[in-house]
Amino acid sequence: MSFAASATVVAVPDGHGGTSLPVLGSAVPLVLRRTADALYLVGGAAWPLGGDRLSLDIEVRAGASLRIRTAAAAVALPGLSGGESVFRVTATVGDGGRLEYLPEPTVAADGARHRTEIRVTLAGTASLLLRDELILGRHGEQGGSCVTMLSVDRAGRPLLRQETAVRGDDEVSLGPAVLAGHRMAGSLLIVGTGTPPGSYRDGVTVLPLADAAALVTAVAGDAHTLRQRLASAGPATTT
Repeated sequence: MSFAASATVVAVPDGHGGTSLPVLGSAVPLVLRRTADALYLVGGAAWPLGGDRLSLDIEVRAGASLRIRTAAAAVALPGLSGGESVFRVTATVGDGGRLEYLPEPTVAADGARHRTEIRVTLAGTASLLLRDELILGRHGEQGGSCVTMLSVDRAGRPLLRQETAVRGDDEVSLGPAVLAGHRMAGSLLIVGTGTPPGSYRDGVTVLPLADAAALVTAVAGDAHTLRQRLASAGPATTT
């Protein structure tokens, strides 16, 4: 069974130095739950499954701050039809607002065809911390195919356009130009305060971007090392 579902969140200043969420809408399998430290996306069913069309809409208004995490990794599984699963995240952040989108990895199981699309629109003084991690296959699997697309605009101008396409049985994906023999890859986009300088070390690259931004990319042989490598160049909240 495949799903067509969406979840929505709107964050606004509460007038006391914090943030309130006047709009918080969920639909299985995308269930939102607020905790003391973050808003969590909790899977109400196994997702994403081949054929799923899922979306998350985020609005952080001027002066508000929102951190979004997921309760567990998302395991992309093949559907009976062989169709592609798609997860779209659309976010807008107003002036002085901050969004931290820090989900757990997406695992592309054998036979899966999955696509993640993330589009973010930032006001000129907005800040962003955005992580994306991919694991090809569960234990003992080669892994299916996964495409991740990231599009970010700031103050009405393009800041970043990036797309990565990998497949567990593809020699090019596993070759030196993409994963270099690893089965895990990730990126961390930092916009605003705490931007690290450009560097390359231990499988981690930090690429400076315009407007006080930087893109951190890493590959690794296990999920723990991948997270460590991305976090080594970013704020403590990325762990």
